[in-house]
Amino acid sequence: MGEDEADPKLVQTLALSTARASNHLSVSPSFQHYAFTSWTRENICKRECIFYETGIREGICKCGYPQTHHVDEAIKPEDFTGESWDKHRHIREVPTDAFGDISFGLGQKIGKYARVSTDTQPEILYQLLTEQWKLSPPNLLISVTGGAKNFYLKARLKNIFHRGLIKVAQTTGAWIVTGGTHTGVMKHVGQAVRDYALSSSSTQGHDQIVAIGVATWGAVHNRNALVHSQGCFPAHYVMDVQGQGRLCCLDNNHSHFLLVDNGTHGRYGVEIELRSRLEKLISQQPLGNKESGVTIPVVCVVLDGGPGTLDTIYNAMLNGTPCVILEGSGRIADVIAQVAGLSLIRVTISLIHQLMKKFFGLEYENFSDLKIIEWTKKIQDIIRMTHLLTVFRISEGKNEDVDVAILQALLKASSTSESLGTEWERQLELAIAWNRVDIAEADIFTEESQWKSSDLHGAMFSALVGHKPQFVCLLLENGVNLREFLQEENTLLELYNQLPDCSFLRKLAKRVQIRHLLGSFTQHLYPKATTRYHINMSLETTSVSLPGKSQGDSQHPLTEDIREPHRDQGRDLFLWAVLQNNKDLAEIAWEQCRDCIAAALAASKILKKMAVEGNDGDEAEDMQELANHYERHAIGVFSECYNSDGERAQKLLVRASPSWGMTTCLRLALEADDKSFVAQSGVQALLTQIWCGELTVDNPVWRVMICMIFFPLIYTGFLAFRRDEVIQREAQKSEEMKTMETVTGSTRRIKNHTLDHTSLHQLKPLSCWSRLAGLYSSPQVKFYWNIVSYFAFLFLFAVVLMIDFHPTPSAGELLLYIWLFTLVCEEVRQLFHDPDGFGLHKKARMYINDLWNILDMLSIIIFIVGLICRLIPALFYAGKVLLCIDFVVFCLRLMAIFTISRTLGPKIIIVRRMMMDMFFFMFLLSIWVVAYGVAKQGILIHNENRLEWILRGAVYEPYLTIFGDFPSNIDNAQFDITECSMNGTDPLKPKCPLLDENQNPVFPVWLTIIMLCVYLLFANILLLNLLIAIFNFTFEEVQDNTDRIWKFQRYELIKEYHSRPAAPPPFIILSHLYLFIRKVVLCRPPIKCKEFKDELPQTEEEELLSWEALIKDKYLLSTQREQSQSMERRILDTAQKVSTITDRLEREEEASSAAVEKRLARLEEQVIQSAKALQWIMDSLRSQDHAAKEAPVLTSAPEDNEPSEEMRNMRKMPEKEDRFHVNARQFHYPNSKLTRFPVPEEKVPWEVSFSSYMPPYYASEDSGDHVDGSESEALDNYRNPGGRTGIRGQGALRCLGPNMNVDLVLTRWRDSERSVLEFLAIWDKSQAAWDLPGGPVQSGENLPVSLKKIMGNKLYEKINAKVLEGTKVFEGYVDDSRNTDNAWVETTALTIHLNSTSALMVDINHMVASSHGSSQAVQWQEVNRKTNLCSNQRDSLRQVAEFHNRKF
Repeated sequence: MGEDEADPKLVQTLALSTARASNHLSVSPSFQHYAFTSWTRENICKRECIFYETGIREGICKCGYPQTHHVDEAIKPEDFTGESWDKHRHIREVPTDAFGDISFGLGQKIGKYARVSTDTQPEILYQLLTEQWKLSPPNLLISVTGGAKNFYLKARLKNIFHRGLIKVAQTTGAWIVTGGTHTGVMKHVGQAVRDYALSSSSTQGHDQIVAIGVATWGAVHNRNALVHSQGCFPAHYVMDVQGQGRLCCLDNNHSHFLLVDNGTHGRYGVEIELRSRLEKLISQQPLGNKESGVTIPVVCVVLDGGPGTLDTIYNAMLNGTPCVILEGSGRIADVIAQVAGLSLIRVTISLIHQLMKKFFGLEYENFSDLKIIEWTKKIQDIIRMTHLLTVFRISEGKNEDVDVAILQALLKASSTSESLGTEWERQLELAIAWNRVDIAEADIFTEESQWKSSDLHGAMFSALVGHKPQFVCLLLENGVNLREFLQEENTLLELYNQLPDCSFLRKLAKRVQIRHLLGSFTQHLYPKATTRYHINMSLETTSVSLPGKSQGDSQHPLTEDIREPHRDQGRDLFLWAVLQNNKDLAEIAWEQCRDCIAAALAASKILKKMAVEGNDGDEAEDMQELANHYERHAIGVFSECYNSDGERAQKLLVRASPSWGMTTCLRLALEADDKSFVAQSGVQALLTQIWCGELTVDNPVWRVMICMIFFPLIYTGFLAFRRDEVIQREAQKSEEMKTMETVTGSTRRIKNHTLDHTSLHQLKPLSCWSRLAGLYSSPQVKFYWNIVSYFAFLFLFAVVLMIDFHPTPSAGELLLYIWLFTLVCEEVRQLFHDPDGFGLHKKARMYINDLWNILDMLSIIIFIVGLICRLIPALFYAGKVLLCIDFVVFCLRLMAIFTISRTLGPKIIIVRRMMMDMFFFMFLLSIWVVAYGVAKQGILIHNENRLEWILRGAVYEPYLTIFGDFPSNIDNAQFDITECSMNGTDPLKPKCPLLDENQNPVFPVWLTIIMLCVYLLFANILLLNLLIAIFNFTFEEVQDNTDRIWKFQRYELIKEYHSRPAAPPPFIILSHLYLFIRKVVLCRPPIKCKEFKDELPQTEEEELLSWEALIKDKYLLSTQREQSQSMERRILDTAQKVSTITDRLEREEEASSAAVEKRLARLEEQVIQSAKALQWIMDSLRSQDHAAKEAPVLTSAPEDNEPSEEMRNMRKMPEKEDRFHVNARQFHYPNSKLTRFPVPEEKVPWEVSFSSYMPPYYASEDSGDHVDGSESEALDNYRNPGGRTGIRGQGALRCLGPNMNVDLVLTRWRDSERSVLEFLAIWDKSQAAWDLPGGPVQSGENLPVSLKKIMGNKLYEKINAKVLEGTKVFEGYVDDSRNTDNAWVETTALTIHLNSTSALMVDINHMVASSHGSSQAVQWQEVNRKTNLCSNQRDSLRQVAEFHNRKF
């Protein structure tokens, strides 16, 4: 193998492996083109003539190409000497030389094209389309066929066709396949694609309509521009419609072209066979990636067309492809549309003659009578297959959209498919794949249909995986139960396995779990203890594996068991949708969640966490927006709850949610940083209630402070307690109820009243000790005592620093140290106090992130360092300095007391933001300070070597200048030599500037003054005003949010003082000792407080969740009402109504104009007839003998564009059942290449004259008797009782005349209750279908001998003995496709019912069991309409069912 041959394969191999290794790898265009060229030249060929023989025209070969287009060896062939040109022998395949990208000029999108041989395998073409050209497999294939020449379409029909075709292609993800040229129906398809491209603002690839043109290479004009041995990227194709002659130009609006080459030039129709094979292959591909057995549906859309189009329609429908005919498009389409509603007996040869003459015009003169007969037969066969034929009639006013007609045609075809009984499953799968909810609502989910939840589980899975939210809603409305759908573990596992390759999957590959996204304070949503299934998600593969295989923990990033006894299936689905950032599906799943507020807050937390960890900025922004959306949901539902019942709403905030890791809504909101939720009045009311403790929130602060000192006042009612309010409120309710019952005399609530009275007795008033404990354990009181304690600490600290700081510590100083030690103990307690279960790491991070805790640690560290220095005599003074600085830090910490204030608390937030602004401003200011200071210092002082004076001159003095302290050494007039040192020897004086001999400074005064002015201009005016502007902007920006931020931060302060011991420092050390002994020595669990987290009993939990669900529904209704009343929605509704009215007016205008034209035409016809009558009268009167002449026939011809009255009446008649055989008149005789003579319906009976009837003769080689075809007298002795078949002779049957068959229907009851009737079926391998036991019999035989091979001799004889006991259910002529004029099949159907206990039944069951897996499979099947048998055997089975009184 040479190097030139090896390189392309190597490149191809590298390209394929690279593409498979990573979907995100960016490859250069040149490399991609080289790899594509290599693959194309290896797999795709063209055809060329290798034997030049002059044809009719001089210099032109019989292949159609001139001599110059042939290779040298074709001009003087040595191998074909003496032969005549033959397309099968003298055309060969060589690697193609026309492929790549095609450009039609500026402003046009780049398309793809390839020149392919007629013998190319369709699998290669499908691989070219999907793998090389990167087209996604279609959900639908639309094959558009019809007139190849330009034809006229009415404007309305044209617009409807364009709009409908594009809509169905866009919504379903379909491929449109046409002939690809710029003529006829292909041109109309191209114009539809162009109109969509012009109206669509999107240029993304997935929005592009895929229009594939399959054209004949030899008929393409200007095709030489597409030829290049290495491909064209792109090829510049010029559409020369004027100069194309007999050839055709490619349509510039198609996206892909397959140019089919058979080696000839100028011959059309070359592509038909390859296009048919390609469409058949595509129709066999699975729909999507599911294993549902549903394949890609194909539909044929017909506009206009001639006889060739009729053949295409006929063959397509024989293959089971539904066809949609557009009435009004012309020619053959209108012919079929006119007769589609008629009964077969009405579709006569004469009628087809009339319609052909009417719609084909001058072309009709070229049609022979024999062709009309053939077309009549084909049209009859077409309209007989009503389930595959759909006529789009614009005049009927129904199905105004072509897309609906196309999709309904596919559903109608699938409803009568072979898979009887499961047709609705296929229809639903198709509707989901197309994402057409309107089709499903209209044709599948009708009022008559009754659905079980289990029936729709497969469709629900497909809708979820395919991200079809509208279908998910539709399925939920029609009976899908989420609990049943997600009951099986595999369902949720498969949903996670179908997750797309996104950022979350990358996190899963790094062992990231859902609990990581929610937070470590939650318990595992899916416990690990009983793991049975593992979800293996990685970047390369996604699969579900069982624990039976070897699998390490590192291979299973998410190994959480989803089997939980009482898990919330709505939560599982909601989590699955949120993790994909899918707003629509998540919205639907959220509506199904039981704990909706917690679900919304958890989603907000998860999405914000994912947004932080994600790398994609756009994706992170979408996640943040979705997180805010669910925060608004939580706010909306909670606001409704709080307005309805505040006490219940507060329970929702602090109840531990089992569905979300036993955490609370309040905790989730705080972790998600949902400030708006926390700032709600309901949440703040709860926090205020916790802040006050046992005291009521209405107590004035001054009363609380007085009672802090004079605590006996609490026993006098000076302070109100919550328990007293509750008792008073319950007593008032009880009194009101008693009064109501007394007035009304009602006793219905006696029981409830008794319960309330009992609960009222349980609420006893607080004891003296409880009141005292309630006062001093209130977080509000703790806060006030701590403020007093802190002020006392600062006072003691100041006294020690200013008055009592001696080498030997005094009593006051020792008390200060003890006090500080209690503060340190409290900080340690706060660090390790973890009631929410965050863990030490998370708790430490939270502790450090708090500014006040940072100040606490800083003050304590500085104090400890200062204390150590203070105890060292050499560093005594340094220690005092450090302690003085520490005092400043302690004073700054005093600002924390204002955070509880509603007025000053928000201002502290503004100060913190301004401090950040000042930090960045100081960086900017320092540039000017240093720049001016260094320049000034360098000009004034020469070689200053003292660092402190350098910093003073370069930094300190310029900084003071900003505040008005101007230096005196820059101006000679203010220079004083006594204020400086000449050589810098005096450490207390700066160094003097350079002086002259008169002791005057020599620096340029004008320069230093100008520098000072410029510096003051920028630093003092510009920058300081800039700082003021920044502060003003920050204030305005933060002012609106400060209240919300303050309310959010208020929670931490309240929780801190709620958990803080009651005693203030330094007495707090006693509480610390108590906690230490309880925790470490006694090992007792911490006391649980229910103020922030409360686990409710099961009954109360269910009641609260039911109430929450009710409020959620109310909130959703109000939201929908607001959206419907919004201005945007009203505008859209108005626009839609205007569009509907406009369409209706256009339709009525068109109908009225057509009616006027019709009346004028009739009037004109009547005038002509009247003129003829008057002429006849005048001629009669002028004659001498006044003899009467025959009056002319005055008839009114029907309108050209309207069906006649007779045809309209016939169309209204119901179609009767077929009176004549159908299978026996099929064009193609089975197992042969012979074609029958066409026999229309009216010519079937022998009694009807058919002078042109000339059937061919056929007798297969396997038949026993042979009669010469010329011996017609012998054949006339045998005449088919069903009528003409279109073929003479014996055919494939055994003999002339009747050929006897026997079908045996063996039945049994499935069980002793006789609930199900079953019959014995045999698998026919040749037909790939189930069949009744039977076959041909000779005279004197009761059973076919062929059954011996299946049943064996012994069983055959036993059944043969029981044949006489059987009941005959049918006997007579059978419409068999092998029938001829002289040979036919007659069948006798016998039924034998077997007893379940008989010996014969035992032998048959043994045969059935032993036949599994063999080629001759036998099995029992239920007798019902779903049975897949041929028509005559189904009729026999129906008779058997009626015989046993069973519904078929």
